[in-house]
Amino acid sequence: MEKPATITPRLAFLGYGACLIAGCLWGTGFYFGRLALNEMSVEYMVLYRFLFASLGMLPVAFIHRRRFRLTADETRLLLLCAFLGVPLQFLLQFHGLARTTVSHASLMVGAMPVMLAAAAPLFAGKRAHEEKLDRFAWLALCGSTVGAALIALGASRGPALHGEPTLTGDLLIVVSLFTALAWILLSKKLMLTHSPSVVTAYTILSGTVMLALWTLGPWLLSPLTHAKATPLPFAHISFTAWSALAISGLFCTATTTLLWNWGIHHVPASRAGVFLNIEPALGSWLGVRLLGEHLGPYAWAGGGLILAAAVALTTRTQPPGSVTEPAILLE
Repeated sequence: MEKPATITPRLAFLGYGACLIAGCLWGTGFYFGRLALNEMSVEYMVLYRFLFASLGMLPVAFIHRRRFRLTADETRLLLLCAFLGVPLQFLLQFHGLARTTVSHASLMVGAMPVMLAAAAPLFAGKRAHEEKLDRFAWLALCGSTVGAALIALGASRGPALHGEPTLTGDLLIVVSLFTALAWILLSKKLMLTHSPSVVTAYTILSGTVMLALWTLGPWLLSPLTHAKATPLPFAHISFTAWSALAISGLFCTATTTLLWNWGIHHVPASRAGVFLNIEPALGSWLGVRLLGEHLGPYAWAGGGLILAAAVALTTRTQPPGSVTEPAILLE
């Protein structure tokens, strides 16, 4: 969808405000995920989170159900995006979180804006020249990569201990970022002809169905296979965990997506992108302050490089005609 020709100061203010709130809410995602992981497995935590997120997306999908028509190729692309963006990305990401700390995971996610800038030209087609990186951007990419390597270097290579980061966990977070990158860039094709909010709503709903089949499949088939299945975690889940799941689903996933998509529809994406940098900064701060985690010198240095590279890249003025990016659901 194209931006309106004229954006009033009031709309611009509201647009930046929406992006600011989205960035702050995204920054709490790993914190609330950690609270829920204390009482259930990764698969059930991610499933419950997206069931709550689906409640927030159902009204969007229902309102636009008659106007959202896809071709066969678009349907296949939507299902691929749903698989990449929900079960694959989030299971990898939170299996990584289960093996590392909120602080390390949050700092790793800070590399995403730079990764997106580097990969965008490969998927831009005829507009690749608009997405091409200059020397400054490549320098930012190199700095972000070195930062991620420093964070991983500071992690333990042994088995996960309570409150300690591990190399395995950090690497799973990195792999999930590449999965998210593929989902974001493929989703751009659908969002050129359909409303970003509606595409995102149907992606989340489709992905949640896939996630439910993956997570609940062994439990549903246990009467036929006679295999012992783990009972659903429900009755013994604390109010704290349920609250964390509801907040992460309704606010950190559904609300942030709608706010971000609305915000970048009214302000330049190149300027709004700086608000993505709130996520790693706030996430790592919550891990240190509320969960008592510790960041070593390598993590501090690496996190500083990642944030500096992301801020430098996203605050630069982009050439006219830059493509608006879809929402980034990273945690």
